[in-house]
Amino acid sequence: MEHTTDQKAKIRERYKGAGANILDVIPALPEAGFYSQSSIKRVAVYARVSTDDPKQTSSYELQKNHYTDMVSQREDWELAEIYADEGISGTSLKHRDAFVKMIADCSEGKIDLIITKSVSRFARNILDCIGYIRKLKQLTPPVGIFFETENIYTLNPDSEMSLSFIATLAQEESHTKSEIMNASIEMRFKRGIFLTPALLGYDHDEDGNLVINEDEAKIVRLIFFLYLYGYTCRQIASLLTETGCKTKKGSTIWSPGSILGILQNERHCGDVIARKTFTPSYLDHKSKKNRQNRNQYIWRDHHDPIISRSDFIAVQRLIANAKYGNKGFLPQPEVIPDGVFKGFVPINPRWGGFCPEDYLCASRSVSGQTPEEMPAVQRKDGLPEHTALQGFEVVRAQFFNTADRICVTLGEKSIRFSAGAVRRLTGCDYVELLVHPIHMLFAVRPSQKECRRAVRWARTQNGRTISREISGSACLPALFALLGWEAGYRFRILGICRKNQTESILIFNLRETEIFTSGINSENHRFKIPAYPAEWEDRFGIDALTHAQAREISAFSGQEWKAYAKSQPYTTPDLQVTEASVIRKEIHTILKELKSEPKPQTNTK
Repeated sequence: MEHTTDQKAKIRERYKGAGANILDVIPALPEAGFYSQSSIKRVAVYARVSTDDPKQTSSYELQKNHYTDMVSQREDWELAEIYADEGISGTSLKHRDAFVKMIADCSEGKIDLIITKSVSRFARNILDCIGYIRKLKQLTPPVGIFFETENIYTLNPDSEMSLSFIATLAQEESHTKSEIMNASIEMRFKRGIFLTPALLGYDHDEDGNLVINEDEAKIVRLIFFLYLYGYTCRQIASLLTETGCKTKKGSTIWSPGSILGILQNERHCGDVIARKTFTPSYLDHKSKKNRQNRNQYIWRDHHDPIISRSDFIAVQRLIANAKYGNKGFLPQPEVIPDGVFKGFVPINPRWGGFCPEDYLCASRSVSGQTPEEMPAVQRKDGLPEHTALQGFEVVRAQFFNTADRICVTLGEKSIRFSAGAVRRLTGCDYVELLVHPIHMLFAVRPSQKECRRAVRWARTQNGRTISREISGSACLPALFALLGWEAGYRFRILGICRKNQTESILIFNLRETEIFTSGINSENHRFKIPAYPAEWEDRFGIDALTHAQAREISAFSGQEWKAYAKSQPYTTPDLQVTEASVIRKEIHTILKELKSEPKPQTNTK
């Protein structure tokens, strides 16, 4: 206790300090204030207006003239440069080229002072505003900013608190304006007041409605028909450029991007979709595709169409599947009309334009049944009640070793058959895949390489035939949806081989599936985890009498198969695409008319 008292006494004695007569003070140089006249300052002027509206041109010019006069009136100032961004928002640095150049010039020592109208002219984003002010302060020598409206000079030590408060208000003002604008747009769209910008093929009448411009509509039809006929966007652009056709802006130079934009614009089929994109943040103004993040409004038959809706939908399907290498005319769903595969729909692994309903409708068109109308599997007629099979089950093959069994595994992007499956169809490298969406069966039959739906499922290596993975990124999402399978899992189905004197086929029951997902063990190694349907929990297999009539067994026994019966096209009632012969004729007619017209003067703007 006494020791602590002594320590406190010594501290008090030391902090009495020395007298002013002992210390010599070297005074600090006074900080240069905004109005101080010390040396010549190179002054930059920053001006900005947020829109390209001609009415704001006066504000833009007034800002430049005012600050030019302001600099010229000071003898200790000389104008370095006027940096001006016209028609640019202040909430983001995107496209603010003059602002970015001004900051770079400050870093290179070309500027001593920046003057601007207000904090909101400099930046409406508080992070950008305070961040750049601090960055300029840290330069050697520091660069100050003078905000005239707020009378704030950033090199003053007490300026940052005021700046933070004012910058926050400027940012919130932008936020409020953004909310008001979004609410206004929503109210317009709710009442069907849509924006209809200039569009090739249409003009605006006195009331702002879209009316067809026949000269331009001819070019639009040509673009759609060429794409339906198998031309790429690049080939169409080259053809239109060679022909001398004009874009909506009057240019005769066409690009693949502009062709794609025309093909994807629903206004050409008479519809209007409002809010296809939206801007999540008012700070960065980045537009995103509207995937039901905001209300979307569609007005069908809003105006006269240039292209039929069926042709437009067909083009969208072709565009969506272009990444899978599809070329040529639009594929149609097909269905096998007779034989053992009656009602089966061939799968095109390279085409993703079919939806689950397409498969179902195609199958119903020849089988005439829906899943709800399918009769339940009954016991086989004529079997006595005391038959030896009564009460027994056929154990599911999945519970045994399946190493050499016939099986197929379907994932989200690929299909792979087991070696056992490949060996059952000896000498067959190409097959056709079939699905019966009503009976829930999957089938494989041999095919020729020339068939457009043929897939190579096997290859020869060291004299042995081994299975080959089949890419199914295009078709499998629709199949998963058709079967009610959850994405992210792999499904394995055991199958059987059926043969007669001349034909061999594989059949898989899609109701009997194993599900695989991945896991990671304690050694960080990935492994597969099998799972089974919940209804398998209390039973080893299938009732023996029911199994005797299983669709995959009974349907392929004791009859003339016609397993190689050809499929026939199925045309969906709601999609009547213009026939290839008509499209070819239209293309020749339009091209002939365009080539006979006087050549326009080249405009490359």
